[in-house]
Amino acid sequence: MSLRLRLFLILTGATLAVWLSAVLWIEHSTRAELTRVLDARLVEAARMVSSLVSRNQIALNRDDPARISLPDSADYEHQQFCQIWSFTNGLVGRSDGAPRAQLVPANATGFRDITQDGKALRVYTIVDPVLGGQVTVGDSLAVRDRLVHDVISGFLWPGLAILPVMWGLIWLAISTGLSPLARLARELEARRSDDLSALPATTTHPQEIRPVAAALDDLLARLAAARARERDFIAFAAHEMKTPLAGLKTQAHIARRAEDSAVRDHALQAISTSVDRTDRMVHQLLDLAQVESRERRVAPIDLETTLAQVLGDLADVADRRNIGLALDTGERPAAIRDDPFLITIALRNLIENAIQASPLGSEVLVRVGRTASGIRIDIRDAGPGLPPSIARVAHEKFVKGNNVDPRGSGLGLAIANDALMPTGAEIRFEMQADGHHTIVTLPHVPEPGPEHDAG
Repeated sequence: MSLRLRLFLILTGATLAVWLSAVLWIEHSTRAELTRVLDARLVEAARMVSSLVSRNQIALNRDDPARISLPDSADYEHQQFCQIWSFTNGLVGRSDGAPRAQLVPANATGFRDITQDGKALRVYTIVDPVLGGQVTVGDSLAVRDRLVHDVISGFLWPGLAILPVMWGLIWLAISTGLSPLARLARELEARRSDDLSALPATTTHPQEIRPVAAALDDLLARLAAARARERDFIAFAAHEMKTPLAGLKTQAHIARRAEDSAVRDHALQAISTSVDRTDRMVHQLLDLAQVESRERRVAPIDLETTLAQVLGDLADVADRRNIGLALDTGERPAAIRDDPFLITIALRNLIENAIQASPLGSEVLVRVGRTASGIRIDIRDAGPGLPPSIARVAHEKFVKGNNVDPRGSGLGLAIANDALMPTGAEIRFEMQADGHHTIVTLPHVPEPGPEHDAG
């Protein structure tokens, strides 16, 4: 359902509800006012007849009841009727159209709603002490209902004629009011797919649309930044892949033409180095793609087991550089709840970076400890560390530090940062007396209670 149709249905429904409420209120108030006025007429008529009887201006006779004339309305004949009853002589006077049967019990006074001969009547009775009887004046409730019906009809039919006109004006007003949204939609439809510039003249939009336009501008800006990062990533990746591939081609050409075994061995070693660098870069690019596309899945993680597995996977890398690997998990094994895949990839890249940055024959020590806010993983190496200018942008892709190994691609820290960022972890670099430290602080996530386990 469109917004225009939804607003139209809401407004027309509200208009119809208000109009029907007005009809009901007018009907109720008209009936109450009509009852008050006609009841007052009944009281006046009863007092008038009683006064005439008291002054003997009406001749009363049981055998031939006196005829009493009451003023009739031109539109509603026999609107009122009257009976005069003597407590001793019975019916002694009545108006034309008045029933002959006694309408109220003897000595009854005041207003009553009764049914006589199948007709609903409203009567008013007073006791005349001079007469020694009752004077009863009444009118038909059907006449009263017809009066109310005529009033409501006079209001209802013009309203029914006006309502369609009002609904048409509501539709026109909604269409006019939503025209800025339609104009904004047309502007977006007319854009090229590669046009991520800000929307023009956002200040001219109505106040209600400005947040939408501002949010679209922010989204377009973020999309433009993401596309720029993708272009840069592709360009950097192509450049980094081109370099080892060119080296492979050159060294293969040298190895094929070399007559000296030493030259040939050197070329083959260079080929092996290029292959290792290309292999590492391909693996890191795959890791980066997985990290960026993965949805976080939280599960219990035994850090001691995870770190031991990571160090085992990196043993060949460390052996090639004659680097010792050591793990210190403290007295109590550290357990956390997080995404095992992201944590493993982050730790592997950070430890591999430490191995690549360490001089030959040194050691990389991984120490795990607890802090007030979570778990601290300290990766110490004997490398030169990151200069402050590099440390500030180390989370960006293809940023290289002072690696002694030329196989570095500048992706390790970027992968670790992207993997740990959703977990709320923090990575910082410190140069201390015993070497360079890469410190990862993982926030503490409490274990789920019984109510979670039950679900």
